[in-house]
Amino acid sequence: MNSLSSFVLGAASSNNASGYSGIILIILMVALMYFFMIRPQQKQRKEHQEMMNELHPGDEVVTIGRMHGKIDSINKADRTVTLDCEGIYLTFDMVAIARVIKRADAPASEASQDNKAVASSADASADSAASEPTSAASVSDEQKDSEEK
Repeated sequence: MNSLSSFVLGAASSNNASGYSGIILIILMVALMYFFMIRPQQKQRKEHQEMMNELHPGDEVVTIGRMHGKIDSINKADRTVTLDCEGIYLTFDMVAIARVIKRADAPASEASQDNKAVASSADASADSAASEPTSAASVSDEQKDSEEK
């Protein structure tokens, strides 16, 4: 046992450069672990917290259990969310919300964009219809179809 301890102490004291390289290696490993594991986790946690702060009633969300629903109410004091899942109201912790599918404000802006797209396509079809001559046979067929209905 005495020879083992003298060997270890002798090896450690024989070369100070190897002692420093061991410390540098440990510091390098800690730095790599920080940049590849800890930092991305902190960034993801911060993004999730920002998402939790921006939740509003009417948002469509998915829970960590993959349940889809629409937020009915939010209780910030208890940090709970009540979801409307096709008429069934369920209460979850806010941390159970995995992601937001659709914001409550988004459908209004999307609907206005959809209306603009429909209006522009209607204008385009009206222009193409005006440029094509219509035959009497196609008009009479359309009248027969509308009378049958």
